[in-house]
This record gives sequence, structure tokens and C-alpha cells, in this order.
Amino acid sequence: MTNVLFSLPEELVTALNQLVPAEQQSAFITTLLRRALEQQEQELYECALAVEQDEALNAELRDWEVTTTDGIWRTDRKDS
Repeated sequence: MTNVLFSLPEELVTALNQLVPAEQQSAFITTLLRRALEQQEQELYECALAVEQDEALNAELRDWEVTTTDGIWRTDRKDS
């Protein structure tokens, strides 16, 4: 386990102290944070999936792929 210091609004700390026994607070916060992070990860996954499935966007990206071979990044150039 790692100890982490957070700043929280006083009303949240008061409610936490009133509603969750002190010995259960770390587990309570861990559960809430884990759920929130899983939800965030799911939302990001769904966003990425939507981008992958966006045919118009993918067609535009394919149009831009020609610039990857325009020679800007060539390393075999010899300076005079």
C-alpha cells in the first residue's frame, strides 16, 4: 500500500467521518476510486472505438498518410 495525501472539501470529509467508520474509510475510498477509474477507462475505450469506426474520419486520415513518405524524416541525406 502507498499513502497518498489528498485535499478534499470539508463537507465531504465531515460526511465521510459521519457515515463511514474510520477503520473502513480507506477501503471505502479505494472502492469508489476503483469504480470511477473503471468508468473513465470504459468511456475512453468507447470513444476510441467510435473513432476507429468513424469511416469519414478514417478516410480523411488515409488521405493524410501520403505525408508520412514526403521525405521530411529521411536520415540518408548528406549535407554539402
